[in-house]
Amino acid sequence: MPINRKLLNSGESVVVSTRTHPKALLLPLLVLVLLLALGAVVETRTSGDGGRVVAWVVWVVVGLGVLRFTVWPFLEWWTGHYTFTDRRLITRTGVLTRRGHDIGLGRVSDVAVELHLTDRLLGCGTLVISDASTHGQVVLPDIPRVEEVQRRLQVLLHQESGRDERA
Repeated sequence: MPINRKLLNSGESVVVSTRTHPKALLLPLLVLVLLLALGAVVETRTSGDGGRVVAWVVWVVVGLGVLRFTVWPFLEWWTGHYTFTDRRLITRTGVLTRRGHDIGLGRVSDVAVELHLTDRLLGCGTLVISDASTHGQVVLPDIPRVEEVQRRLQVLLHQESGRDERA
């Protein structure tokens, strides 16, 4: 489970814990292939001492590009988590600077799903959670099995409203 147990309150249990769908890594993977192809083309086309320097410079630029456009997006994907417990929604994102957002289920007023064509093909979608705060909405992009997550969240919200009525 990606969430640290220390973030949970006593008696709180995790219902759904996920991160963004791996489709978020498709573009960084494509960039990696293109950068490596660029480096290989320059390596094979250059010759002599001057060409060697050019090849080294290109490989340094390729390395920096891989770090920025492939490694960094992977780290962002790896460290971002969305967790639904029986009491709240917990989001944690960020590599160097961690950002978090917690919303109590009692404050959630609506849960919507957006499914584009590619989302339907890949089995993911965007979950839009409206709450009673000044922010209004929390958008969770590319959630795997988003319709299943929405159904589970609706069950939690129904249980939460039952608890509110009894109290």
